[in-house]
Formats: sequence, C-alpha cells, structure tokens
Amino acid sequence: MCPICRWRTTIPLTENDATVSLQYLGARQVPWLLTALLLFLPPVALAEERPRVGLVLSGGGAKGMAHVGVLRVLEEMRIPVDLVVGTSAGSAVGALYASGMPVTEIERRFMRLDWLSSFRDDPGRAYKPVRRKRDDWRFPVVPGIGVRADGLHVGGGLIAGQNLGLILNELTRNAALVEDFDRLPIPFRAVATDLESGEQVIIDKGNLSEAIRASMSIPGVYAPVEWQGRLLVDGGVANNLPVSVARDLGADIVIAVDITDNLMETDELREAFSVVGQLTTIMTRRNTDQQLELIKDRDVLIRPDLEGYTSADFYDAPILFELGASTAREHGVELRPLSVSRADWNAWRARVGVRASESEPVARIEIEDSRRLASDFLKERIRQKPGEPLDTEKLEVDLKRIYGLGYYEIVSYSTSRSPEGTILTIRVQEKSWGPNYLSFGLNYEDNFDGETRFNIASSLRMTELNALGGEWQTGVQLGTEPWVRSQWYQPLDYGYERFLVLGGEYSRDSLSLFDNTGTRIAEVDVTFRKADLALGMEIGGNAEVRLTYSRGYATVDEQIGQPVAPEDSVHQGGIALQLVHDSLDDTFFPSTGGFAGLRGRFERDGLGSDRQFDSVTGMALGTESWRGLTLTGLLYAHAVTRGTPGIENAVRLGGFRRLSAYAPGEITGDNALMASVYASQTFGGPLMPWFVGMGFEAGNAWPSLDSASWASSVKSSSVFAGVDTFLGPVQLAAAYNNADNWTAYLNIGFSFTQLFY
Repeated sequence: MCPICRWRTTIPLTENDATVSLQYLGARQVPWLLTALLLFLPPVALAEERPRVGLVLSGGGAKGMAHVGVLRVLEEMRIPVDLVVGTSAGSAVGALYASGMPVTEIERRFMRLDWLSSFRDDPGRAYKPVRRKRDDWRFPVVPGIGVRADGLHVGGGLIAGQNLGLILNELTRNAALVEDFDRLPIPFRAVATDLESGEQVIIDKGNLSEAIRASMSIPGVYAPVEWQGRLLVDGGVANNLPVSVARDLGADIVIAVDITDNLMETDELREAFSVVGQLTTIMTRRNTDQQLELIKDRDVLIRPDLEGYTSADFYDAPILFELGASTAREHGVELRPLSVSRADWNAWRARVGVRASESEPVARIEIEDSRRLASDFLKERIRQKPGEPLDTEKLEVDLKRIYGLGYYEIVSYSTSRSPEGTILTIRVQEKSWGPNYLSFGLNYEDNFDGETRFNIASSLRMTELNALGGEWQTGVQLGTEPWVRSQWYQPLDYGYERFLVLGGEYSRDSLSLFDNTGTRIAEVDVTFRKADLALGMEIGGNAEVRLTYSRGYATVDEQIGQPVAPEDSVHQGGIALQLVHDSLDDTFFPSTGGFAGLRGRFERDGLGSDRQFDSVTGMALGTESWRGLTLTGLLYAHAVTRGTPGIENAVRLGGFRRLSAYAPGEITGDNALMASVYASQTFGGPLMPWFVGMGFEAGNAWPSLDSASWASSVKSSSVFAGVDTFLGPVQLAAAYNNADNWTAYLNIGFSFTQLFY
C-alpha cells in the first residue's frame, strides 16, 4: 500500500469545539469524511417526529462482536433505538444493549470474558468434591456416555451449556427480574428455532439469559433448550436476520447488521469440516437472503467486511469491534437522518440506561425438576437463606459445586417478583443420558531402557441410587498394573458432610529391587486383595477426612533373582486415618492451587494383620502461575514409626518425577523423603497449549529417617517438553543424576497426586 493511501488527521469540527480523529483508507476517504462532517451537523430528526427505529442483529458466532462496533457508532451519531431483535450472537449483543448496558461496558465484558469456558460444561476442578478429584487421574476422559438397561446413550449436544448459562446470568444480572421483554429499557426479541418443526420461535418473555442461550444453541454443539414445552436451537436455522420480526413489531425504519457467512467457492470445499460448514451456511444464507428482500429504501443495511475471520475468533474482539464500527461509519449519510439533538439524546440515554439493581431480600427459594433426588438434597447445598439479600456470587459458587457432583446437565437459577417479594428459583435438568456413566483413562511411561508401564482403565459409575445420593462405582484397569475396585458410596445426610464407603479391591504390582550400585537383583510380582469400610466427612469444598478399616492379604506370585519376600500370603488388617486438601485447578498440569495429604496407618494382629507396624505418609504440593510461567514445589515423606512393614509395604521411588534419573523402583525402602521443584513455560493457544520446563528432585530411601541427610540423598535434574491433551500431558523428558547417569522418558497422564494415593 502506498504511503498516501493510509493517513491520519485530526479535523476540528463545530459543536462544542469537538475534534475527531479519522483514518482514511484509499477509495473510502470520501465516505469517511462525509460521515465525520455529518456527525456534527444539526440533527434532522426531531424527537416528536422521529420514526420508530428497529435494530436487527444477525447471528455469526464470534463475528457477532462486530455488532458492538456498530452500536458504538450509533451512539456517536446519537441515534436512538426503539426495539432490538437478534438471532444467536446477535441476540446476546442485542439483549445486553436492550437491558441498558453501555456500549463501553459491553466491550469491556467481552474482552475480559473467558470464551473458552463457554464451550465447556465443567465449571472447574475446584468445584468437584474430593472423592471425584481422587478418581480424576485414573479416569480423566468423561465423554458423556450414559448406560441404561436399553443400551448406551449420549446427550443432545457436545456441550450442555452449563458454563454458558452462568456467563449469561452474570451478563444479564441487572435484568434478572424482568419477565416481559417489552419492559426492558429497550423492547427486545430473541429468535430461536423449534427443533421439531423447524419454525422460528420469537421469545418475548421469560428469563433473559435463557432466551439468549436458546437463540444461540448451535445444533449438535449445544444441547437444545426447553422453553414452554418446545425444544429450541439456534435461531439462524430459521431466521438469521429477522427483519420481518422487527417490521411486525412496528419498526418504521430498520437498521440491519448482517454478518452471515458467504458461500465458499468450489476450490475451498476440499475437507470434511469445510463441507459441513458449507451446508450450515447454505441454510442460513438462504433465509437471510429472503429477509434482505424486505429491506426498504429508508432502511439501512450494514454488512461489515469480516473476510478472514471465523465464528470461532472470540479472542479477536478489539479488531472485530473496529471492523463493525468502520463499516457503520461508511453508512453515515444513510444514518444521519435518524440522529437527534443532544438534549433529546441525553433524555433518551437517561431513560434506557442501566438501573442499579436493588438488593431485595429473597422471600422464598423454589426447586424445580429434581426427580430422582429429594429436594432437600439441593436445598442443603444452597447457602442463600430466605430473608437475606441475594448474593449472586455465593449462589453461583454453590451451583457450580452442585454441577460438579456430575448428576445434572444444567444447573441454573432465575429470579421473579411476587406479592411476597423476590422468588429465587433453582432449576436443575437431570442428565438425559444418565444416571449411570462411563469414563476412561490411559497411563503410559517408558524410559527407553526396558522399563515400560502401560495401563488403560474404564469406570462405570451408577448414581442417584437413593434419595440421599448413593452411588456404586466399579473401575477396571488393564495393563502392566492390573487393578479392579468396586465400592458403594453412601451419604449419611443430604449435605454429603458425612458418608460411608464400602469397597473391595484387587491390584497387582511388579517390584524391582536394586543393590547399592544400581544393579537389579530381584523382580517380585505381588498381588493385593482387600475389603474396606470407611467413615468420612467433607470439610468445606476442598477437603475431607476418612477413617478406614481394611482387611485383606498380599501374595508373592513370582520372584526372579534373590529371594526377598515370603512365598506364602501375608495377611493385612489395620486402620488408616487420612486427611486430604485438594484445591489444584487441574489433575495433570495444575497452574494454581495446592494439595496436602496426611495419612496414618496402624496394622495390628488384633485387626487381622501378620505385620505389626505404624506408618505416616505426608505430601504437600503448591503451584502458581504468572504470564504462562508455572512454578511447582513438592514435598513427600513416608516414615515407619513402629515395627517392620515388610517388602509388600515398602515405598518405591524412581521413575518419572519420582527421582526421574533412576529406574522405577530403583530406590526402595521403609522410609523415604523427596523434595522437588519444577518450572515450566506455556505457549500456544487455549485449545492445546504446549510447554517446556525443567525440574530438580532430591531424596532417597533409608532404613530409618534418623540416617537421612542431604549428603546421603540422590539428586536428579530434568528438562521436559510436551503438549496438554484430554488424556493429560504427553511429554518427553531427559533426566541426569549425580551418579552421571542419563535417563529419557515418554510419559502420558502423570499426576502428582498419584504419589499420595
């Protein structure tokens, strides 16, 4: 582009000595200049003769943020809007503007919004109970498959829309008590599609956030929204640019903003995703063209040039704002007749501005659609009390914790007015594919030196088995370390504060023992079988305490090399007291939060054990991030305080992030200490970030902790790189120890919490 085709200037204009800074782009210089001049000419339309202006905003995903730029120009030109109609993304922008939110505030909210979370249902690991977090590392893949007597089932969309609903609740908080959309500061309509008939549905009342969510529920992506007995999906299927709706509502002049995608050319249709996208565009383009035929001479059609941007470019909000604003300014000549005087504009702006929401006391709390579980199950989890002002921040935390239990597809709330005051309604929609669910996991570790561990796992969790929320879960792991566990979880109250767990478990482990020179001297396969009964209590949302009695036996199945264990079975029986706090934000690659676990184990012959010993295990982990840099520190300790536990109860270090430069089980003993620190830097986009980092680990195993010292510890330094996936981080690492030995690893699905459990 030549130097004179792009330039800036500040042109002094009339009216209050205002100035405007404009950018001229080649052939567009004249329209821009005319728009700038028109902004400061005396208004043409007088308040008493002003036509009724309807604003129509089309759907288009992330490109809908161009609508915000158009709104900014309408405000700059002092053009009042009398009604707003929106489809999909247009309904979101339109609803916020109709509720009185200033354009600058809409821009600020959109730029700060965590868009990625709107495409996930999981509110975050922090909102799950500790018992769910304990399973995360073994069964991290939860694909939304339900199991019933009549077969396997899946939900109505890849995403139920839980997080999206909470986001929309927050955005529309000031209009939460408005049930008739004609009573909003600017009358509003959202357009959705009836999934059964394909007809357009015009939503004119109800909960504003639910109306938006229905209008933007992309079929197959978001689950349909039930509204007045109908299942609704994205309005773009039926009417993506609802000019006809604005006209039926009495709009004399329509300002239509069309961001509908154009059809792709033949040479662009080479991949499956592009073909599917083309089919969707054909559908929306066809109904949009029909609506464009309704545009009259006095109407204004604004079509921002968004070529190169897609409906998924949510993080390009500032650019999309400007592209919408630039195109709107090019229509300044057409828009100018709709401008009003400054006095009339100020009066209109004062009338439609956001009213400060009154913090009225909640008169009553109602629970809707809780069929399998008692309503008290939900009420016990809602800290909001009747007679107190609504605390939306605390309420949303409670709803996220309810959702984290895994029983519901949607957990939402709404408020309404009644003669007795504000009614808070908690709506829960139980999973249509439940109440029994499958989950899966994979774990892989290879040090390229003959030590490979590979396991695949699956779990069936049967939930809501009684009014208190009883569960029965069975998990199976196949591979190098076979494992089976089946357990019944029974809450003792509606709030889950106290519970019983009855379970049975089978596991098999291979132990490699090494001498002081690092030479393997024996390999032992040990099988464990046990039954256990635990009484526990939740402490807040991130901690629990359990007292467990277990009874079973360990059997040495095979020994290679020096005999190190008795060939017959060793009976086990004892009590364990365990306290766990877990606030890590991610199971495998945490960036914030911490983990602390403390367990005391007491084996006695009176409890059925052949061994007489006491042991204590403790672990503390903390992690924090700043601009992609994550620092993690870990302390681990295991000490036998009385008796001899035997080889089957020995602590085994070595392997990935257990003193990485040593082989798995190379460091084995009754007592062990380990301290480690890791630093990593994250790169890439939000969908699949990759990282590089380094770590340092020091520790050892000793016959007694009295002999533990820094000088007698072994050290391991490592560098690693990987990518974070739905299975957990897939990473390559190289480690070097103080004995001048190198080890390399390929690891999938490592979790720090495995060290404790």
